[in-house]
Amino acid sequence: MTIKKILILGVNGFIGSRLSEIILQQKDWEIYGMDMSADKLQDCMNHPRFHFTEGDITVHKEWVDYHVEKCDIVLPLVAIANPAFYVKQPLKVFELDFEANLDIVRLCVKHKKRVIFPSTSEVYGMCPDAEFNEETSSLVLGPIHKQRWIYSCSKQMMDRVIYAYGEEGTLDYTLFRPFNWLGPKLDRIDKKEGSSSRVVTQFISNILYHGEINLVDGGTQRRSFTYIDDGIDALIKIIENENGVATKKIFNIGNPRNDVSIKQLAEMIVTLMKDYPNHRHLAEAAKIITTSAQDYYGTGYQDLGFRVPSINAAKKDLNWEPKVDLESALRQTLDYHLASH
Repeated sequence: MTIKKILILGVNGFIGSRLSEIILQQKDWEIYGMDMSADKLQDCMNHPRFHFTEGDITVHKEWVDYHVEKCDIVLPLVAIANPAFYVKQPLKVFELDFEANLDIVRLCVKHKKRVIFPSTSEVYGMCPDAEFNEETSSLVLGPIHKQRWIYSCSKQMMDRVIYAYGEEGTLDYTLFRPFNWLGPKLDRIDKKEGSSSRVVTQFISNILYHGEINLVDGGTQRRSFTYIDDGIDALIKIIENENGVATKKIFNIGNPRNDVSIKQLAEMIVTLMKDYPNHRHLAEAAKIITTSAQDYYGTGYQDLGFRVPSINAAKKDLNWEPKVDLESALRQTLDYHLASH
């Protein structure tokens, strides 16, 4: 298939904005994007191959239907991906992450369009495997009253529905599972309330505004962090899909070499911030303290101890491997987010 037009829903998000920048730099593809704002798209907005519409996918359904039909590939990147939100507003998570995205996938079936859908590393839940494998690892979630799992469950159900459409022969798809992608434009860090963003930008915000980092349950949980450009490199290969290497497959996109505890991550960020003259005093004064998950997130929260991806499938089928180490990824993230503070 010759790729000409790509539809990115949620184009102003962390992944969508960087994917758009890279496509415009490296490819001749046209991008049609919708989002509710455009603050991360300043490097794209005036490009002749970038077409942005401000809107809500749950409201502007005729626009979405029309553009699914006219484009070659659809990336529905609209989702709520914030653990505090899962606990406090689980129905909104379900309505957007499952219901709204199900509508998009059904349009792809209707118009016979290829969909590249963002699953999540969270679908593995509390799986005991040392490395999570797309084909063999069980997806293990906690009890119903732990509302944190509604995000994972919504994404897992989308995975299963997409797979089922593929088995029926009515949908061409690829599922990708990002493992803690980080980099410039990850989140806003001027929000001063707690637990407003993902962990890296939350810690940066904590140092800038609060003078302390809260480690939930001591920060013993481990995560594998992946630099955004490594992730986008894999996504480009999935979009290109040479010889059908990504058709009807699931890929973990992560960096198992960047596996650290959240406590180690906090210590790294504090240490690295001391290299920025305008922020050294804040980093030197920052305290790392421990809080309980119940106090920080509420009773509906439950955590998982580790999250390490097997990336053998991506290595084999996509000829892809992550390159950026965690320190370099954090420096790039700090360079961007501290520039305006």
